[in-house]
Amino acid sequence: MRHRVAGVKLGRTPAHRRALLRNLVTALLEHEAVRTTDVKAKELRRWGDRMISLGKQGTLHARRRAAAVVMRRSVLKKLFDEIAPRYAERHGGYTRVVKLGLRHGDAAPLSLVELVERPGAEKERGGQTKKRRPRERAKPAPETRRRAAAG
Repeated sequence: MRHRVAGVKLGRTPAHRRALLRNLVTALLEHEAVRTTDVKAKELRRWGDRMISLGKQGTLHARRRAAAVVMRRSVLKKLFDEIAPRYAERHGGYTRVVKLGLRHGDAAPLSLVELVERPGAEKERGGQTKKRRPRERAKPAPETRRRAAAG
């Protein structure tokens, strides 16, 4: 039984999984948006929110804890100097997951993980906040043709 066991395995060894998520968190904080699969996106949301919470603390201990996850010093500096102050008044929910559809190669469900309240978010998503019109279905053949084919 998996009672109270957090996180997903993603079909990887623990070291590979940790390296993958560290790279994704670093990319998310650097570019403020990352396109990945749905399952990885949901796990990345946990890690990303935790890093921003550490950035908001602003202590030396929090910086060292974040440095254990974030792969680049420049991104760590950006986290503490630019990103964390942006969310000073916000109590959690720093990331958003937007479903993008299926990947062409293997039909894996894709998502966009992005920081909320970031400039230029609408342009990058391609205006997907609008409702799409449903596709028109093919019209059925007239009754006269069906009877002639059946008879």
